[in-house]
Amino acid sequence: MELIDIGCNLTHDSFDADREAVIDHARAAGVVQMIVTGATEQGSTQSLELAATRPDVLFATAGVHPHHAEDVGADTLSVLAELHRNERVVAVGECGLDYFRDFSPRPAQRRAFERQLELAVDCGKPVFLHQRDAHDDFIAIFREFRPQLAGAVVHCFTDTREAMLEYLEMDCHIGITGWICDERRGRHLKEFVHEIPADRLMIETDAPYLKPRNMKPKIKTRRNEPQWLPWIAGTVAACRGVTPDQLARETTATARRFFRLTD
Repeated sequence: MELIDIGCNLTHDSFDADREAVIDHARAAGVVQMIVTGATEQGSTQSLELAATRPDVLFATAGVHPHHAEDVGADTLSVLAELHRNERVVAVGECGLDYFRDFSPRPAQRRAFERQLELAVDCGKPVFLHQRDAHDDFIAIFREFRPQLAGAVVHCFTDTREAMLEYLEMDCHIGITGWICDERRGRHLKEFVHEIPADRLMIETDAPYLKPRNMKPKIKTRRNEPQWLPWIAGTVAACRGVTPDQLARETTATARRFFRLTD
């Protein structure tokens, strides 16, 4: 199988001691390409720097997560715009709204989201979206920009079937993480993940977060890694009634097309 991890936070400090080995382990497990998530101005810069060390294997996003929305001013937007001049940066984000944590005031989150959607329109790249407990405000803002956007993927989707269908109606892609492997929180996803069209579905680890809980034998670490993407792929494949090989072919083709990746 050849898999693509469309969202992994490889610049996270939990990888500082063994980052190169983590990438090598992922490659050995069949994860042929990885997109390194940028969630702050500094993190986006670091994501591009890391991606440049592994041509054709690593790519990057550049954006500011809603947790850091208060940091999005003219200077940060200028830095992001410059990063997006680089072809290795393949999407704007991670951006969106998060009313679950509310680490930034909601008005600041909405302003930062709008500014980054404007950036995506200007640079012609798709958006890598985050939404948690903010569906109505998120949709209201996103709907205004959607016709002008090159593409959109709702990263780490954990919401309801109704929300998923609304995103699909707006021609969005859906990113599924190890949340679906969680027998406590991910059970509902298993019931409708088969309804996502094959050309709209992608998979991701969101490493170092959301380690799949269904891995056997159990691995004694809380840190998630891209090498465990096959576990997510296997779970999604079973829910969709297809083989892991078919799921890998479909999601890999979709990711390459969406992010315009070279193989």
